[in-house]
Formats: sequence, C-alpha cells, structure tokens
Amino acid sequence: MKNVCFLVTEHPFLDARIFKKEAKSLVNRGYRVTMIVPRRDGYLFDIDGTLFKDRFLSSAFYYEGIKVITYESLDYEKNVKLLLYNIRSGTPSRFDDPLTRIGIDQEADIYHAHEFFSLYSGVGIKRELASKGKECKLIFDSHELDPDPLMKGAQRTKQVKQQLLEKMVEEMDYLITVSESIASWFLKLRPNLPVEVIYNSPPLAMRQETSNKAYTEELVIAFEGVLGRNRGDFEKLIKIVKQANEEKRVTVKIIGGWKKGTEGTDLSNLPVHIQDKIIFTGWMDFKRIPQAMTDVDIGWIDLDGTHSLNNRYAMPNKFFSYLNNGVPVLVNQCEDMGRFIERYNCGIVVDKLQATAEDYTQAILSLFSRKNDLIEMGQNARKVMESSFSWECMEKKLWTVYEQLVE
Repeated sequence: MKNVCFLVTEHPFLDARIFKKEAKSLVNRGYRVTMIVPRRDGYLFDIDGTLFKDRFLSSAFYYEGIKVITYESLDYEKNVKLLLYNIRSGTPSRFDDPLTRIGIDQEADIYHAHEFFSLYSGVGIKRELASKGKECKLIFDSHELDPDPLMKGAQRTKQVKQQLLEKMVEEMDYLITVSESIASWFLKLRPNLPVEVIYNSPPLAMRQETSNKAYTEELVIAFEGVLGRNRGDFEKLIKIVKQANEEKRVTVKIIGGWKKGTEGTDLSNLPVHIQDKIIFTGWMDFKRIPQAMTDVDIGWIDLDGTHSLNNRYAMPNKFFSYLNNGVPVLVNQCEDMGRFIERYNCGIVVDKLQATAEDYTQAILSLFSRKNDLIEMGQNARKVMESSFSWECMEKKLWTVYEQLVE
C-alpha cells in the first residue's frame, strides 16, 4: 500500500475537491492518505471560515479513513524573497517551515500540494528525502493561477512569485489542474510537464422528478456557493431580480450562504414584492443539492474577467453542479466555460468580460420565449455529465495519474 501525503496551506481540510473527492477516492483505491492542514488561532476551520471550536481539536486524528495532522498557519507571502532564495539554493537545508518538517516525517511515496506555498514545502520535502536516499514524487494540484497576471497587487511581489514558480515547476513530477487554459499556461513554462485536467465536478446526482417547466410562467435562477466580497455579487443579484420582475416572474434560489464575516443585505430592507422572490436554502450537503435544484431553470455564474485571468479560465464547482442536475448555465464571457457551453449546447453566455445586471436581465427575459431551448440545454447538460464529466469519470483520471507515478 503506497503512502500519499496531501500538503495544504490555505484550504479548509473538508474542502470538497481536496477531502471529499480526491482524498476519499484515493483511499477507496487502496492508498494510505495523510493530510497536513492549517489551523487558524489554534482551530481548524469549515468551508465558510467558521472555526471548529468543539471538534477536531487534536493535533492529529483520523477522520473517515484519512489521517489528519494539523499545524498553525503561516503568512508565507511576507517572506517570499527568502523563499525564492531557498528554492534557488538547490538544497533542503533552509526549509524550516512546519509544513515541510511534518511532511518530511511522513516519508510518503507521493506528495500532493494544493496551493502555491504548499508546493514550496513539497519541493523542500522532496529534496530532503532525496538527500536521505528516499525517492518520492511531487504532484502540484493547481486550483488557480498564482500569481494571477491580471490581479491588482504589489508588482514586485508578483514578479518574485513568478520567478519562484518557474523554479518550482522544474521539480514537479506531475501537474493536475482544473481547466485546459491553466494547463496550457503551465506547459508554456515547461513543455514536457506531465499534465492532467481534473475538473471540479461532483459525483453523478440521482435523477430527480422535475416539474413541466415548458408551461410555467416563472423562471427560477439558482446561485450555488459562497456570497462574499470577492464572489457571489449579491447586490447585482438583487438588481437582476428587481429589473426582471418588472416584466416577468423571476425567483432566485441561493443554495449556500455568506462567507463568515461578510454577511450582507438584510432582506427585510427590500420591497415586499422582492423579498418573496429570493429564497435562501442555507448550506447544504452536496447529496441534498439535487433536490434543491428540481425547480431551477438556469444556474447563474458571474465573474470579473477583466481583472483576473483566473476568472477567465475558471471551471468552478458550481458550473458542474448545475450541469450535474440538468440545469443549463448563464455566465459572462469566461473562456473555458464559454467553450464548454458552446461545444455541448448547455447554457447561455453573455459576451462581456464584466457583465452588468442589465445584461443578465436581458438574457433572462429572452428565455421566457425559449423555454423548449432551455429544456434541451438542460438535457444536454445532464447527458454530458453522465458520459464524461462526473466525479466518477474524474477519479479514474486521478487514479491513472497515481498509477503512472508509482510504476
């Protein structure tokens, strides 16, 4: 049985991709999986940022067949110049952060890093074990581009991080990523890098009985995920609801909630006729999401493609969750989602990098005269998930990557 060690610096340990899909799929395949994950102020934290103050209190424990080892999180970014120096040294001696030290102790066969700075620790671990005669493999699971060339921020820090990444890419054994565009971006850095695209798709949902949507006089729009300062523009969603309801009946169903500390608009401050057009289901286990989607006509995704290359390249969880439940997607101009929607005819693209509430309202109102097209797009969405893109399909690609590395 091969030992696998996941390295995490930022994500919650119960992250859907990291824990619920990848780690558990590897356990089911017979691998022994350890996760080294960060605490904040002494506590692990949930997907919405809430601290676990009444459970998961041990520094190490087993959960659902996976060993979890914790450490207090660090601010790696403030020392990025030092990290570059350490990487350029070519030796393991200067890697003294806790993630690296704990990782070395595991003496795993494969290390699987999930962020920019956990990749840094992975390089240090690989070097240290090699100096002791122990060979291991290093996977980088790039959930996003870091640094993002279009994001605002200190240019010097971005330059140093880019130099750091270009050195670390040389020591990866495999790249896993979440979109074709990100894969292509890395291949420009290292053309011979082994790459696999593993989408953030959920397990195939059970088919649910749905109402006959072709004859209803209402459209239900879903927003799945986190509402917060950087994603899930609630104010824009309110504007869409107000504008659309001036002509037609449009309801928004929010499957998720606010990121901890960013709670937003009080619905009681909205006009009464708008309040009942916004439904919060709250946070739901992914197994319950299909039931919440039964009356949904289209799923909404809105990303700023002007100031973020990550947004242009995004293929987020919610995209596949909508498709998984036979719900077509409404999204602004994002390259990878747009190509997917065009290829499989499973949604609508508003052709703007920054779409306004008015843009989305016009697209939504046009759908009232295209109900049969909407139903066909939903059927296409479900078919493509069944045939090619559910997690059951993605985990086979994950297993293949691992099998290549342990040969």
